Amino acid sequence: MDVFNKCIVNMGPLGKYAHQGEGYYIFPKLEGPISNKMIFQGKERLVWSLNNYLGLGNHPDVRKADADAAAEWGMAYPMGARMMSGHTKYHEELEQKLASFVNREAAYLLNYGYQGMVSIINAMVDRKDVIVYDSEAHACIIDGMRLHFGKRYVYPHNNMENLEKELGRATKIVKQTGGGILVITEGVYGMSGDLGKLDTIVELKKKYNFRLFIDDAHGFGTMGPTGAGTDEHFGVQDEVDLYFGTFAKAMAGIGGFIAAKANIIKYLQYNMRSQIFAKSLPMPMVIGALKRLEMLRDEPEHRENLWKIVTALQDGLKAKGLNLGNTESPVTPVMLSGTVGEATQITYDLRENYNIFCSIVVYPVVPKDIILLRLIPTAVHTMDDVNYTIDAFADVKRKLENKEYSENIQEQTVS
Repeated sequence: MDVFNKCIVNMGPLGKYAHQGEGYYIFPKLEGPISNKMIFQGKERLVWSLNNYLGLGNHPDVRKADADAAAEWGMAYPMGARMMSGHTKYHEELEQKLASFVNREAAYLLNYGYQGMVSIINAMVDRKDVIVYDSEAHACIIDGMRLHFGKRYVYPHNNMENLEKELGRATKIVKQTGGGILVITEGVYGMSGDLGKLDTIVELKKKYNFRLFIDDAHGFGTMGPTGAGTDEHFGVQDEVDLYFGTFAKAMAGIGGFIAAKANIIKYLQYNMRSQIFAKSLPMPMVIGALKRLEMLRDEPEHRENLWKIVTALQDGLKAKGLNLGNTESPVTPVMLSGTVGEATQITYDLRENYNIFCSIVVYPVVPKDIILLRLIPTAVHTMDDVNYTIDAFADVKRKLENKEYSENIQEQTVS
C-alpha cells in the first residue's frame, strides 16, 4: 500500500472536518494589530483567543525593542547552533535573568516550547527510568514520552491517591532497574484552567524518591505574587526540580526555557538534541525577550490589569449560571452540553451576531457531547468587553437550553 494512502482516505479526527470548516472554524485568519479587537472576515470582533495574557504583544515598548533589534542584527544572527557558532552574551544574559526571576541557579533557552519539552524528556530519562504523568498532560509531554523506552504510568487528572499508587508501582520497577522516577505535571492546565496540585505532589517526595518536572507555559508570568509561576503561587519553588516556561503566552513571543540546578542545566546543554542540532534563537527574539522579561518583572500593573479582567469575567459568567469547571487561572473554559453541530452553530452565532471570537473545542480534545468555549482574558481587555461578553454568553446558554441551535442545524457554507 502507498504510504500516502492515509492522506486521502483518512484525514484523522480533526482533518475530516476540513472541507466544512477550514478558514472559519479551523485555521481562521485574524488580522490587524494584536489587541482586544481584531478583524475576522472583514468585520471587527471582540477577541478572546490570544495567549497575550499581559498585553505585551502590541505594546509600543515591545514593538520598539523588536524593531530596533531587527534593524541592528537582522534575523539571521547568530548563524549556527549554540554549541558551534550561535552562542552570544545576550543569550547568556537572558538565561541568567530568567533563572534569577524564577529563583533557580541556571536556565537554558529553547527555540520553541513544544520542541524543547520533547527534547528535555528525551535527555532526562533512559530505559531504566520510569515516568509518572497526569492524564491531561499537554501533547508536547506525550510526544516526549513516546521517545522513552522505559516504563511510564499515568494517573487520572489531579488524582493524588492514584498518583501515589503509581509511584508505588514505579518504585518497585526502579528497584529492579536501578533507574529513577520523573513525575511530570503542568502548573496551569491550558484547557481546563485548573492547577496541578503541586503542594500535594511535593509532600509525596517525603515518602517516594522522585524528581518533579512542571510545564508552566500558562503559569509563567501570570501566577504567583511576582508572576514567577505556579510553583511560586504554591510556595514550593525549592521542591520543583525542573521548571519549564515559554515566551509564547505571557511574554507574547517565541521560544522558552528550562530552569534547574546549575549542574542539571549543564547536562541539558550537552545532551538536549533539539538545541544541539538546531540554529540558535535569532537575536531579535532574544533582545525582545529581554525587554518582555523586564516589563513582566518590573511593571506589575500588567499582571494586576490581567487579574482584574479575569476576576470580573469569571465571576460574571458564574453569576449567569455558566460552568467554568475548576479554573483557578486566567484560562476561562465555558463548558456546555451539546453536539458538534450545536457547537458550530454557537460559534457562528457568537462571531456573526455578537461579533465575539473565541476558540471552540470539541471531541476528541474533550469528551463527546461537551462543548468547550475557551476564553483567554488579557490585560488589554476592558470592563466593557467583559460586561458585553457575559451578557452574550447568557444569551447563548438560554438559546442552547431552548434547543434553538439544534433546531437550526444545517449545512452552512461560510466564506
